[in-house]
Amino acid sequence: MATTASQTLRTPSIRNPSLSLSSKLPLSSAFSVSFRPCRGRATRPLVVVVSAGLDAKPTILVAEKLGEAGLELLKDFANVDCSYNLSPEELCTKISLCDALIVRSGTKVNREVFESSGGRLKVVGRAGVGIDNVDLAAATEHGCLVVNAPTANTVAAAEHGIALLAAMARNVAQADASVKAGKWQRNKYVGVSLVGKTLAVMGFGKVGSEVARRAKGLGMHVIAHDPYAPADRARAIGVELVSFDEAIATADFISLHMPLTPATSKILNDDTFAKMKKGVRIVNVARGGVIDEEALVRALDAGIVAQAALDVFTEEPPAKDSKLVQHEKVTATPHLGASTLEAQEGVAIEIAEAVVGALKGELAATAVNAPMVPAEVLTELKPFVDLAERLGRFAVQLVAGGSGMKTVKVTYASSRAPDDLDTRLLRAMITKGLIEPISSVFVNLVNADFTAKQRGLRITEEKVILDGSPENPLEFIQVQIANVESRFASAISESGEIKVEGRVKDGVPHLTKVGSFEVDVSLEGSIILCRQVDQPGMIGTVGSILGQENVNVSFMSVGRIAPRKQAVMAIGVDEQPSKETLRKIGEIPAVEEFVFLKL
Repeated sequence: MATTASQTLRTPSIRNPSLSLSSKLPLSSAFSVSFRPCRGRATRPLVVVVSAGLDAKPTILVAEKLGEAGLELLKDFANVDCSYNLSPEELCTKISLCDALIVRSGTKVNREVFESSGGRLKVVGRAGVGIDNVDLAAATEHGCLVVNAPTANTVAAAEHGIALLAAMARNVAQADASVKAGKWQRNKYVGVSLVGKTLAVMGFGKVGSEVARRAKGLGMHVIAHDPYAPADRARAIGVELVSFDEAIATADFISLHMPLTPATSKILNDDTFAKMKKGVRIVNVARGGVIDEEALVRALDAGIVAQAALDVFTEEPPAKDSKLVQHEKVTATPHLGASTLEAQEGVAIEIAEAVVGALKGELAATAVNAPMVPAEVLTELKPFVDLAERLGRFAVQLVAGGSGMKTVKVTYASSRAPDDLDTRLLRAMITKGLIEPISSVFVNLVNADFTAKQRGLRITEEKVILDGSPENPLEFIQVQIANVESRFASAISESGEIKVEGRVKDGVPHLTKVGSFEVDVSLEGSIILCRQVDQPGMIGTVGSILGQENVNVSFMSVGRIAPRKQAVMAIGVDEQPSKETLRKIGEIPAVEEFVFLKL
């Protein structure tokens, strides 16, 4: 017996993994999906990007300075426009002529930018880790992929964090300024030792974990807070994961490495400073907005915070008369976390590879606004990707004009447990097939769920568990459209929905059921569906009409209820028949209804 597990369309989760190169999945020439294995660990997750084929050379706007190695990679593939220091108005004017945009942290890519692009902008590349200057919601709504470069500057940022930590502890900046002013104040600039002190790393991602490794080498006791960090990775480095309150209450030094989000904005404030050990020292090489800067000045004046070393600020550059920057207990640098020659070159290459790959329709493993799909899942599902899109495209063409499509049910039949079958990519491709033939919108993996919801289209998924070997991920995919009229009445199932079903056979997508009729025809080119009286000579009669009009038949299949009763003939054709040819087929006495569908 088969069992089922149902779920409703959900907004996909977001991650940012790592990057490399690849092969393409076989889709139509107008649309492609491809995948690339990540550098480093083979188990790292990847993100699929579905992209339109580009016949003309794309244009990439580089709005902030990028290393020459990255520019050379871009120029080999696209027309590159390096226009720095653009005003918001100038950026909005230029963007409608660009397929991709590359920025650093200084350019705001807001909703107005995406709206001004007129749908042409397909990729935004952030040359660095943080993406708080990019409106991800607007990017997703406009089907624009956002990629970053999260790995190239990791070591540089971690090294700068350690440099600030040591410089702050030993008053290096203040003592240097004093000596250059002609003073010799050895007693004033007595520092504190790092050995044996507790460092709380707030945010245990790539940079945070690298800072922790180096701090351990300096003899510090390291604790960390990060609600998403795996405990086994922390243990491997010798770091204890603790709660936020415990981290700030027990630390002698606090190093910030968290992204700027609504949850982390001004996370260090008057209340949290009050919970800290008196004399704590704070380093920030993450984002200025995670600290309430006015509250930090008060904590410094009160002696709660003994010193602070800051590379980032809420406003950059900060005001010249900033009380925080001018405070004698503050060491400040101008956002130098990624500013090494090696990091700048690495970031340029990493973001250039990600942007070019995304424009080619390849996997963007550093995408931040698309659901991640593990590499092993991609490998298994790629034969079903084309099937999913073509089933959606086939099904929507059966809907009669004027019928509002609101509810679609997708059923996946498999011998695997529901949790072992990741269907996000397949759902996105079905959504693409359903929406693109009846609208002008471009649907991809980034915006598929949003586009469906925006159009009031509710897509539910059901997984039917079959008995058998779980070696193959799927046996068949079924698409049902409820509460609509059909151009081909025989496509309506006994329960009243348009129903089509397909399988992959020898790597090729096949239509295997229309309504209650079993058929077997390749889902390629175009298809003619005929409901007829089951009688001898029908295949020959239809074939002769097509042959006389020089229309080549690629596949033909007949499904029937019982001998001499009703049957459905599915005919695959390489060329689109003329209206006259279709009229002749419709005039065959035994043909009760027919429809032509172009895939």
